[in-house]
Amino acid sequence: MESSWDCPELKASTSCFKELKTVACGILAVCAITAASPAIAASQRLPPLSTEPNRCEKAFVGNTIGQANGVYDKPIDLRFCDYTNEKSNLKGKSLAAALMSDAKFDGADMTEVVMSKAYAAGASFKGVDFTNAVLDRVNFEKADLQGAVFKNTVLSGSTFNEAKLEDAVFEDTIIGYIDLQKLCTNPSINAEGRAELGCR
Repeated sequence: MESSWDCPELKASTSCFKELKTVACGILAVCAITAASPAIAASQRLPPLSTEPNRCEKAFVGNTIGQANGVYDKPIDLRFCDYTNEKSNLKGKSLAAALMSDAKFDGADMTEVVMSKAYAAGASFKGVDFTNAVLDRVNFEKADLQGAVFKNTVLSGSTFNEAKLEDAVFEDTIIGYIDLQKLCTNPSINAEGRAELGCR
């Protein structure tokens, strides 16, 4: 007598189930990877604009919780604020994980500032001095950084997609090899900036 396990229909059904299980696991793995991807995260919606009346002044105080990792109980919302030519109140502040999109910092002194994991897409930093600053994992997508000074500045993990970097100074910049390769693809960096970075 033949056992039920020798039935060809059952074997085919089991084989189809195993294939379906493998495909489902693959799809779940792809979903997990894309959920953690910075590119996907960048397209996520930001929280609503803060309604605090003094939200722009929060930059002069900064935050001190989890500076390197951008941990905070409430984000510093500097979106659309204007700090043009601010020469003393931003220097050395911790603006980790700050929301800075569409803000203006033109001509500001941001030496020694900590902006780990800040979101500065579309912000303007024309002529800003970032000497000795920590700008790791900052999103500078479409930001205007013309003439910005990145002297001895940490830029590891930061993105500059479509950013304007004409006449930016990159003297002794600290940046990883992969991040450097990505930065060097920006066509707005002039020959001197490319030489300082070591672009090939």
